Amino acid sequence: MAGNSRRRGATRKDGTKKGAVVGSGGQRRRGLTGKGPTPPASMRPGHPAARKAARDAKAQAKVAGRQGGGAGNRSRRAGDGETPETVLGRNPVVECLRAGAPATALHVAVGATSDERIKEAVHLAADAGISILEVPRNDLDRMAGGALHQGVALVVPPYEYAHPDELLELAGESGSPALIAALDGVTDPRNLGAIVRSVSAFGGHGVVVPQRRAAGMTAVAWRTSAGTAARLPVARATNLTRTLQEYANTGLMIAGLAADGDVSIDDFDLATDPLVLVVGSEGKGLSRLVRETCDVTVSIPLAREVESLNASVAAGVVLAEVARRRRIG
Repeated sequence: MAGNSRRRGATRKDGTKKGAVVGSGGQRRRGLTGKGPTPPASMRPGHPAARKAARDAKAQAKVAGRQGGGAGNRSRRAGDGETPETVLGRNPVVECLRAGAPATALHVAVGATSDERIKEAVHLAADAGISILEVPRNDLDRMAGGALHQGVALVVPPYEYAHPDELLELAGESGSPALIAALDGVTDPRNLGAIVRSVSAFGGHGVVVPQRRAAGMTAVAWRTSAGTAARLPVARATNLTRTLQEYANTGLMIAGLAADGDVSIDDFDLATDPLVLVVGSEGKGLSRLVRETCDVTVSIPLAREVESLNASVAAGVVLAEVARRRRIG
């Protein structure tokens, strides 16, 4: 009936007019609009996968921060392409542990702990927090690849080399003139270890070795260094000649050891300056490019019946002379 119907545009009691009521005014359509595809778990707030992704991103940012930002943030790095080394035998294992080699695991054959040297190895490993695993002897046979192991094996990870620039930073922080040893083609790890020991003993700031065709910081080098490798950084240079040139550009003098050197060690006046002492290979001495990079070459006077000195012995002699001159001058 007309009395019960409402006309279009009728007036309400409050005096306002009611507009036409047609559909939902678009509200229903907007309410039905999809929100897009479901995001992956790593992007959902509060999801375990999202928390893990955040932790991973934070860790990567820290790594990037250490690797970037100039030499002050250089991080140690393991040798490229190197794998963990396994040291075999009672005496070598004990010597490595005494020297503080950064081992990760000590493998001992079942029943071998009655040997006194192996007992010492076990005690040293336990004191250093190294994992000790008692394994069947045939497992050690496989690890040794047929070599004599005497019931014990020590796993040593690849050495973490410093960046060459880090040695300059250490020298700057020490307040004393830089003293760095660089090895040009030294292939015997025992010579490397002995030079590391001498550089540490005579107040040096580090050792630089080439990346190729040279000895690296193996377990043998660790053992020969008598533990000083744990305190003195060893840097690895992709190109030794270029690294020496960069050192020279910062004000360091480059002195090479050579039997036919320009000056005798008695007249080595540059010893008190910031210095890089370059030690040549055991047989060939300094390479041509490295020798051309040197500001001076230094010789050691020898008795007539002695032709030359071992590389590490020669380095020790000159390092001792450098330390003496710096003490008095």
